Amino acid sequence: MMTPKMKEDICAQILRASRQLFLSARISEVCQEKGTQKQLEFVLELMNGELTLRDENRRKRLIKRAGFPTYKTFEGYSYQNVKFPPAFSREELEALEFVPGQKNLVLYGPVGVGKTHMAIAAGVKACNLGYKTKFYTVTELVLKLAEARKNGTLERLLRDLRSLDLLILDEWGYVPVDKDGSQLLFRVISDSYESKSLILTTNLEFSKWGGIFTDDQMAAAMIDRLVHHGHLLIFEGKSYRMEHALMRRDA
Repeated sequence: MMTPKMKEDICAQILRASRQLFLSARISEVCQEKGTQKQLEFVLELMNGELTLRDENRRKRLIKRAGFPTYKTFEGYSYQNVKFPPAFSREELEALEFVPGQKNLVLYGPVGVGKTHMAIAAGVKACNLGYKTKFYTVTELVLKLAEARKNGTLERLLRDLRSLDLLILDEWGYVPVDKDGSQLLFRVISDSYESKSLILTTNLEFSKWGGIFTDDQMAAAMIDRLVHHGHLLIFEGKSYRMEHALMRRDA
């Protein structure tokens, strides 16, 4: 038999679920007045099921909109080539503790050592936690920004970028960026400062950024904004792709 305390607890859970589903509090009131134990349990089960379904669908939408080139997670990821700074740990990375604090990660090292895998895994985890995330290669983003400016939609694109919780920029510095592209990219970095988290993957040390972005002062300003609230993770070792290449095995 359901005690008054049990009924009160179930009705309180129904009220919380109603609020999450944007339903009237009248549902909880009716349950309190007229509901039997089985009826209340059924209503609560139905609401919790709908909340779970909505949450799953939202995660799927976030992952789809993020634009990841492939799906990666931290499961089975090897950290043997990764050096973490003293103030940042693997546990903090996998828990995405840097995102609520709008902190940045710069993943630095040669090609093929797992930087992009880590960045995507963090992005997928962010989506699963409900954070709005977007993945671009730097070249892709610069082209998209230039096209938006040409079409008169640049402010809309920048507004969409500002609404993100996490922006991932892959292959930073792999391809030189012209002056106009550098200015557009600098605006994205400036808009992100203390408002969202960034993850950059790069094989280029900070001292060489000026040569890629055509302007030493602009590059220095980018670095200043990135490192002020950021962590540098250093990757070492040989390229995984080269070590496991089919051509290499055939040879």
